[in-house]
Amino acid sequence: MLTKIYNNKIFRFLIAGGVAFLINLFLIYWFIDDLGFNTPFLKNVANVISIEISLIASFFIYRIWVWTGGDWTIRDVILIQLPLYHLSAGLAVLLRVFLIFPFLNWLGISPGVNTMIGVLVGASINYVASDSLIFKPKNKTNETEMYYPEGLAPAFEMDGYSHPRQSRDNYGVKTLSIVIPAYNEEDCIESTTQLISERLERDKIDYEILVVNDNSKDNTEAVLQKINQENPRIRYINNYYPNGFGFAVRCGLENFSGDAVAVVMADNSDSPDNMVDYYYKLQEGYDCVFGSRFIKGGKVIDYPIHKLIVNRLANLFIQVLFGLKFNDTTNAFKIYRKDVIEGISPLLSHHFNLTVEMPLKAIVRGYSYTTIPITWRNRTTGISKLKLKEMGSRYLFIVLSIWLEKHLSRGDYKRKPVQKIR
Repeated sequence: MLTKIYNNKIFRFLIAGGVAFLINLFLIYWFIDDLGFNTPFLKNVANVISIEISLIASFFIYRIWVWTGGDWTIRDVILIQLPLYHLSAGLAVLLRVFLIFPFLNWLGISPGVNTMIGVLVGASINYVASDSLIFKPKNKTNETEMYYPEGLAPAFEMDGYSHPRQSRDNYGVKTLSIVIPAYNEEDCIESTTQLISERLERDKIDYEILVVNDNSKDNTEAVLQKINQENPRIRYINNYYPNGFGFAVRCGLENFSGDAVAVVMADNSDSPDNMVDYYYKLQEGYDCVFGSRFIKGGKVIDYPIHKLIVNRLANLFIQVLFGLKFNDTTNAFKIYRKDVIEGISPLLSHHFNLTVEMPLKAIVRGYSYTTIPITWRNRTTGISKLKLKEMGSRYLFIVLSIWLEKHLSRGDYKRKPVQKIR
């Protein structure tokens, strides 16, 4: 057990980083207390020298102890690897100072937690850069086989259009369920459900639409009763949990009857055409299909600029933390097979943080997925229920809880492997 931990690359990386920190700390005190660097200017000089020496020391510790082997020529080390290492460290610091700390401070995160997250993100950037770029050997024939961190193989082995990495006894999805949480959506829920049903019927897809009335204060329930009378495949239930987007979705996920389920917004922001795209892509054997508005072919229409900036920063944070290529985790509109929903349950989120809990749990627990471009359109009626400042700490809580599961659970929640396609 101890030997396995000692030989773990991430463990060695963290230990080496700690040694570099101690070197930095020792040097700055040595310069100031013993060598007399005690004026403001000389203290800054001592700080720069200490940082540089500790950086070089950490570089060689990583090179010798963590990423062994590789190229040791003077040209490679001085002209390529050391500059790239400095660039990686510098970018991590700039990201912490100018993006992460101000953003989390704006969300009301305490300085201590803010700093911890900054250090975690900086270390993640340095690890990914070191592992994939700086210390990567040129001669790949001498490399040992690489095993990805637990649960992340789907993210690294596939691009958005590759074949599923795991086989299934039955690829087919016979009935598609659509779960729609709705709170005070009397102005748009009828048009939303009508557009979805018409599009699915055009392709003769067997479906059910389950709207979860989140204890609306307006006439949403009356509108839903009317819709159900006109089309029995569109039914509704009242949320039996307390109010909240996450609770409403969880209620729907406990009551759908199809072979797969897509979570769709009530405001007609998600394209019915993309629901059909999801359905056909799932037939190829993937466990999940995730849409991205920010890849080639994706589109956002009338996205408020402040929400767009926060969205991209939040998704970048998640990408770095989990080492993902997928760049639109926070969007709710995704599709999952029924057994995936069972495998990621019980869900914890009460609010909009459920949108990141579901895909991250699916990825970390080893379910296969692919990504396709989707279109998102801002609502034209009603009021958005997402309040960014109220949700920041909740998003952070659920992201870090899944990150801890990935690193500390030792695979207890990971799906059982099935035979790979040869």
